[in-house]
Amino acid sequence: MRHSSLFTAISTLFASPKYEAKYPINDLAVTPQMGWNNWNAFACSVNEHLLLSTAEKLNVVGLRDAGYKYIVLDDCWSVGRDGKGNLQYDPEKFPRGMKYVADQLHSMGYLFGMYSDAGSYTCANYAGSLGYEEQDAKTFASWEIDYLKYDNCFNEGLCGTPKISADRFRVMKDALRATGRSVLYAMCNWGEDFPWRWAHTIANSYRMGGDIYDSFSRPDARCPCTGEEGDHCSYAGSHCSVMNILNKAAYVVHNSKIGAWNDLDMLEVGNGGMDDEEYKTHFSMWAALKSPLLMGNDVNTIDAKSLSILSNPAVLAISQDPAGIPVSRMWRYYVNDTDAYGQGEIQMWSGPLFGGDQVVVLLNGGNRTRMMNATLEEIFCHEMGIAPEIKEDWNIYDLWANRMDAATAQSIIDGTGLAPADVYYNVTKLSFKDGLATGNPTLLGKLIGMVEADGVIKREVPRHGVAMMRLRRSKTRLRAASAHQVPLGL
Repeated sequence: MRHSSLFTAISTLFASPKYEAKYPINDLAVTPQMGWNNWNAFACSVNEHLLLSTAEKLNVVGLRDAGYKYIVLDDCWSVGRDGKGNLQYDPEKFPRGMKYVADQLHSMGYLFGMYSDAGSYTCANYAGSLGYEEQDAKTFASWEIDYLKYDNCFNEGLCGTPKISADRFRVMKDALRATGRSVLYAMCNWGEDFPWRWAHTIANSYRMGGDIYDSFSRPDARCPCTGEEGDHCSYAGSHCSVMNILNKAAYVVHNSKIGAWNDLDMLEVGNGGMDDEEYKTHFSMWAALKSPLLMGNDVNTIDAKSLSILSNPAVLAISQDPAGIPVSRMWRYYVNDTDAYGQGEIQMWSGPLFGGDQVVVLLNGGNRTRMMNATLEEIFCHEMGIAPEIKEDWNIYDLWANRMDAATAQSIIDGTGLAPADVYYNVTKLSFKDGLATGNPTLLGKLIGMVEADGVIKREVPRHGVAMMRLRRSKTRLRAASAHQVPLGL
């Protein structure tokens, strides 16, 4: 449970020009990083052309200006070390070198990210950086990288306690800092040794669980923890579904801090393993939980539905909210209508936003469309006492109601059309923070009604879908029948 009034006060502080945040690592990742990483769609099939063509396509379809500014090259880019121990890029994959790639990306308005590993080898059996941290950091700086994803394979047993893991990952943090170059440090140790307890002074983001798999709820033996362990999962594994990751994150995501975010792993939107509602849920929850948003699809073949999900400004505004507070899971119930994997549950998540707003997500993990509801008392739940927000009227904004239609999205992909201002937001013209401060309607979603003091919000939620809403204090008594229903028995 959370103290809503305290978080409202924090949000108010961020609205003040006199407030100056202090960041433990550097001045990066003030909001969760956004960008693209090749791994989910391409794995080791990487080269210069892939990175630069993807950057060009992101620009064409508007995703760069929507906020996705990092182009991150994952594993499999090197051919080992030279006689002096310096990492060497593969000349067949990168014939003009990494500095050339960085220069091209910078000229297009992007930041360049690379990959290494805090072990003797990377996860794909290429040269790792364990024992070479200072040398490799200098190499990366000479190539003018802006981001380092740092993995955890082949770690020579240097794990098992938080201190051992923290000491190992801190070496690269210090090495990057010593170069004098500003590099976002994305630690990827899969939740091993509980990084949410110690990584805040080491990394700008840190993986809190196992590798994602493009499935909504499929269980897998390689992803042994389910979330029932609370924050004591000792081996998060891989091939983890969206619901598996969410149920683990519920216990640890509150440890996120501005400049040091819990990372739920990369996005699978557009890779084909889930349907449209499931991808909307995946994207909505990653945004609400303040996870980094690194697209993992083939942007050169992006489809209209995926583009309209990834560019939704009302949801991106939740991700990039200046207060930087993740939602908390306020309740969770199991339901009888299970899916093919025997999974079925419903949840409600809620959290404060910049300027005193509130985000609410009703998540239907059941196997049929259902009516769901949440009371203001549940939404603004305190550890003790009655939250004053319960006694206020709130306007309700649907964050998916203004989603870009498929025809418009396809015209953008084809290069024959532009997105209208009410469904697309260009962050390079006005930041999310400034847009929210001025009440830009594109970032708020669609006003659908009001919930009165002590009231109940009720929405129909599709199978494996979400109802995602922004609540804003009401100045007029708008009416919406759907906001005043008697709660259903859940």
